[in-house]
Amino acid sequence: MRVRNKYRKPTAFPCNAGSRCSMSAVVWSLVGFLVMLHLYSHVSHKNAVSGDIQLRMSRHPLVRELEQVEEEENIQIPPPRGKRSPRAAKRRPKRTTTLIDEFLDENSQLRHVFFPKMKTAVDPTKDMRKDSYHYHPGRIWLDTEGNPIQAHGGGMLYDERSSTYYWYGEYKDGPTYHAHKKGAARVDIIGVGCYSSKDLWTWKNEGIVLAAEETDEAHDLHKSNVLERPKVIYNEKTGKYVMWMHIDDANYTKAAVGIAISDYPTGPFDYLRSQRPHGYESRDMTIFKDDDGVAYLIYSSEDNTELHIGPLTEDYLDVKPDMQRILVGQHREAPALFKYQGTYYMITSGCTGWAPNEALAHAAESIMGPWETMGNPCIGGNKMFRLATFFAQSTFVIPLPGIPGSFIFMADRWNPADLRDSRYVWLPLIVGGPADRPFEFNFGFPLWPRVSIYWHRKWRLPLSWRVSK
Repeated sequence: MRVRNKYRKPTAFPCNAGSRCSMSAVVWSLVGFLVMLHLYSHVSHKNAVSGDIQLRMSRHPLVRELEQVEEEENIQIPPPRGKRSPRAAKRRPKRTTTLIDEFLDENSQLRHVFFPKMKTAVDPTKDMRKDSYHYHPGRIWLDTEGNPIQAHGGGMLYDERSSTYYWYGEYKDGPTYHAHKKGAARVDIIGVGCYSSKDLWTWKNEGIVLAAEETDEAHDLHKSNVLERPKVIYNEKTGKYVMWMHIDDANYTKAAVGIAISDYPTGPFDYLRSQRPHGYESRDMTIFKDDDGVAYLIYSSEDNTELHIGPLTEDYLDVKPDMQRILVGQHREAPALFKYQGTYYMITSGCTGWAPNEALAHAAESIMGPWETMGNPCIGGNKMFRLATFFAQSTFVIPLPGIPGSFIFMADRWNPADLRDSRYVWLPLIVGGPADRPFEFNFGFPLWPRVSIYWHRKWRLPLSWRVSK
């Protein structure tokens, strides 16, 4: 005998002759219609944006050249030879050696792959013939005096008054050591180095524009402390060049930003003070100046679990009260922001100390958010290269005037065994083409195009390219 389940709900649509359909059915029908309408308009808009970008970019042979992906053969990890370095052994004491371990091991047989020797250095003072004006990611890069460039964790300022680029960064030409047994590798503060260039390839050393404090141990810039990721912007209203930087103690417990000013891009900069922006700890940070002249501070906070972003005051010497938390819980650092066709983009790194990790690209219609994660922007090399951001970490993105959708991705290849020998990885970054990853938290694909960072062992900007006046 069939027993009826008294808990079973009727399956018939509750709409009979002479009665009205339930309110929920009407609501869900309307929702379904709106979703289909959104999908149609979304796909149409995305195709239009993508087609427009591809059409405009196809007129620039340089972009096609930069998008020619270079592949790398999978690097074979050599068998153990002698004793591994303590740093590598500590990182993976009981697991199979990985390529990241080899990267961190100063005794690795693959050392030359990640840190090519001086004989391969890029030297603008010599006739490099076919290599002139070419970037070689990971090689030693010399200035016009023949010395390795010291501008790590840096940022770029284009000074319209002199039509010159200024590259600011950490001057790390000192011995690497550990402040205590469990401390991170460090170099005493020497100061902020500055280099100038007209072509983004030949760099003149302008000296140390913000120097360390040698005697006053209570000073933020005392050599025993930490100064990282200096960025400089120009304030048209005050006529001042303003530098923001990460200021910390040797144990990374101060977690603050420092501010300095100068009348000239080549300094000297006068140090003003340090502070915790919005009352929160701040570590990896950057500054972004928008088209309307409003500048923003972006910094890792809450033990690097999230990023904070907020506008600066009109003189660029403090933050306004407004602040938004973004990428909450994602553990991102090393932010590098740029803007294209009204959309804000950002490249970030994971939090793994000196070890390289996977970069992520993010985008937003408003700089204050919400920000959406678009995925790994790295293309070319091999899988390990892409998952390790070509063994480098983001620091800045340089716009290229006259080449739509084209930028230079600036990154540091850190050498924790000898930080002064850390290298620079500059690669072409292109905005264009359909996104290949849906929103992480919302429905559908983004309206903006994807961000791509292309691996090249060697590449160049066109010889006809000049700084726009």
